[in-house]
Formats: sequence, C-alpha cells, structure tokens
Amino acid sequence: MEIKQIIGEIVAGKQEVGGIKQIYYVACGGSYGAFYPAKTFLEKEAKDIKVGLYNSNEFVHNTPKSFGENSVLVVASHKGNTPETVKAAELGKKAGVPVIALTWITDSPITEHADYVVKYTFGEGKDIAGEKTIKALLTAVEALNQTEGYEYYNQFLDGVAKIDHIVKNASKHVAKRALTFAKNHKDDQVIYTMASGAGYGAAYMESICIFMEMQWINSSSIHSGEFFHGPFEITDAEIPFVIQISEGSTRPLDERALEFLNRYAKRVEVLDAKDLGLSTIDGSVVDYFNHSLFNNVYPVYNQALAVEREHPLTTRRYMWKVEY
Repeated sequence: MEIKQIIGEIVAGKQEVGGIKQIYYVACGGSYGAFYPAKTFLEKEAKDIKVGLYNSNEFVHNTPKSFGENSVLVVASHKGNTPETVKAAELGKKAGVPVIALTWITDSPITEHADYVVKYTFGEGKDIAGEKTIKALLTAVEALNQTEGYEYYNQFLDGVAKIDHIVKNASKHVAKRALTFAKNHKDDQVIYTMASGAGYGAAYMESICIFMEMQWINSSSIHSGEFFHGPFEITDAEIPFVIQISEGSTRPLDERALEFLNRYAKRVEVLDAKDLGLSTIDGSVVDYFNHSLFNNVYPVYNQALAVEREHPLTTRRYMWKVEY
C-alpha cells in the first residue's frame, strides 16, 4: 500500500475520535536522524498536528501522556530488529495506535507489531526518492495535506521527482574534493559537523554513525544556531569542521557560522546545497530536501576516508560483538 493510501486509511479511522492530533517519530541512530526532516516539516507547516521525535528507548521509558487515540506512531529500523524500536512498536500496537514501520527488510520482528509496513530503497545506486528519509517525509506531508491541507503539496512532489538526479550529480561533483578531504583528515582525532534546519539530521548521522561508529574519530554535531552559545570557543586553526550550508529558511544561520569559521579556522569543509544543485527545487519546499542531499553526498567522503585510514566502514569494536 502506498503512503498516500496508508495515511488516508488512518485519517478515515480517526474521524470519530477527532482526527490526528499527534504524530510520533521513533527510532535509534541513523533512523532517528532520518526522521529529522519529517519532524521539522510538521513543526513549521502544521497548525493542529503536533509532532514528536524520540529515541526509541526513551519513548518506551518516557512515553508521552498524549500518546493515545489521536496519535500515529511511525517507527524505523533498517533490518527491522532494533530491540528498542521493536519494543516501541509493540507499545504502540498494544495502545491501539496505528503503527507505520519503515524498514529495508520486511520479513523482520518489527513488522509483527506494525499495522502498515513501508519498504524503502537502500544501497549503491538506490533511488533517492524511495529512501527512508523521503518515505518518512511523505507520511508527514500526506498527514498534513489530508487533514489541514498543504498549499505546496504539488511543489513537494515535484521536489521528490527531482531529488535523485540532484543527488547523483552532486556526488560526482564532490568526488575530487572527497579524496583531498580524506588525505587531509586521515590522522585527525576529532572532526565536528555543523548544520541547521531540516538538514541537521544528516550532520548528526555523519557525526555519530560515521566518524564515531565507523571510523572511531571523536565527533559532535553542532547546530549552527547554537555555535555562538558555547561551541565556537573550541575554534582554532587546527580543529576540523564539516559545515552544511542549507538552501531555504535557515541558510542565514549556516552562513553566519561559516563567516566566523572563515575568520578563525583553517580546516573547514563546506558543503553548500546551492552549489550542489538543490536550488532547482522550489523555494517553498526546498528546506525539506537538504537532508537527502547531504546525507547521500557524505558517503563519497566516507568511502575515501575509510580507504585513506585503512579502516573499513564495516569495522566494529563493540556493536553486534558484545552484550550491551
């Protein structure tokens, strides 16, 4: 069943209880980061639907009191077996809340507790329009459009149609830069990422899932708007930053941070969504596509860095190897 139909069925089922009032996005790690655009979309565009983004284990142990008959739960787990996320889905199922599960493997434990299962694309050559982030975004866009209405719905769908071409061109564009980045950063012990808006989730994922998990490099994702409220004090000529310059409403936050870095830092890798072609998407919706662009350009850098460091992205010290 397509997401439009799924949301339509849920909306129809909620009419007797006053409709959809809350949508909770619940996941861990990269899946948590992938939900960031959906969260940001509803925060900005919805008048009546409230949104929550939760780490799965926190959701299980700190469940909002508003979670109930007017709620929808959207969970994501790549292989469908993340224990905390499976537990969150089970909690939703027992509460009688519609559960939408996004996963790459549809024959998995999480699907046992889902009312609707949405499979997304993954891997080399994937269709970006079918990836997890876009699927999650579509649940938010459809929920808004089918309840309150969304005036830029057609522009959003046009953006979905364009994003695959944009990302694949951008990935080619950064190929040489990625090789240089890898050579210049192969011995670094720390790398910070910075971003704002709906694209912040990509910086978060790069920090925790790549630099920390897959490369064992100390890292933290810094919100561009928070940079001047503490983090900028660590800036010097030796500290490396990767900064995302988004297209859309929060671009001034990123540009302000970059201006400071250009004055006081020397090792700054700039990923500018405008330079990478995202501005071909209509300005009314472009904010929500920054994540998909940056998150799918990062792998070009990540592969090059892994080769230079002789540290494969599959290497783990604890994950899946010890009890935790």
